[in-house]
Amino acid sequence: MSDAENSKSKLHIILDELKGFFWLLVAVLLFHSFVAKPFYIPSPSMMPILLKGDRLIVSKYPYGWSYVSPTIPNLAAIFRWLVLRQDEESLAISLPETEGRIWGSSPMRGDIVILTHPESKQDYIKRVIGLPGETIEVRLGQVFIDGKPIVQEAQPSLKLPADDNNECSSSDFPNALQYDDEGELHCIVSIVREKLPNGKYWDTIDASDSPNDNVRPYNIPKGHYYLMGDNRDHSADSRVEWPRGLGGAVKWENIGGRASFITFSVDGTTTFNPTTWLSSLRSDRAGNSLRTKKEEQAE
Repeated sequence: MSDAENSKSKLHIILDELKGFFWLLVAVLLFHSFVAKPFYIPSPSMMPILLKGDRLIVSKYPYGWSYVSPTIPNLAAIFRWLVLRQDEESLAISLPETEGRIWGSSPMRGDIVILTHPESKQDYIKRVIGLPGETIEVRLGQVFIDGKPIVQEAQPSLKLPADDNNECSSSDFPNALQYDDEGELHCIVSIVREKLPNGKYWDTIDASDSPNDNVRPYNIPKGHYYLMGDNRDHSADSRVEWPRGLGGAVKWENIGGRASFITFSVDGTTTFNPTTWLSSLRSDRAGNSLRTKKEEQAE
């Protein structure tokens, strides 16, 4: 084989490899856009069910698909995130805002959803509390829907990890940082369970008094959903004005999927050194379901 033929053969092999990589990338992006994608929890706003450092899977299809569904990587933003450690922008390119969904279905109260903010294009994760057409109000931390309170029940305090991803500061969680009998440091938080008449429930954290504990009656527009974080005193959600929060109810089209389960969780000590990868894992969190729980009804 001549040098020219040999070079042509090598070029053909390289092109075949690039073509295979291209179609693999297309398949991954299609899967991320329409079936499921990974998601990283960057804040404590959904404690206690989700901790900063959790990695989870978001199902894209439960509510159908809208303009926020496609995953189109923003290569420049990814570079700034990975190399420059800048995370103020979305890692995906946003499509123009359009109304409606394909094969759309409505989120249910209690669902944990991923949404894209129409202004910042950043992804948020919150729980659906109010549905279209309802009037929602918060009085001293208790949620009222159409004038009726969501039942609240105090639960035993919960022991959460205290680590680099959950510093459990005294300003956010007064007197919560405590040592157990074995001398290990934990974040002990007060839990309030919210229950629906159908038996569904979720746990929230009552850490301290907050301006968000009181919200005047708010009429949720048609096609919108009122979202709140489970860490009620430290969540920038529908109760909080934009740009710090969501600035009210969120359009149906901006909800991108439903949180399904945790894949793994890290405590914040991970570095580029592979020896830290296993030691940073929170071993008890992998596989935890994020679907709303339901109590068994008495016969």
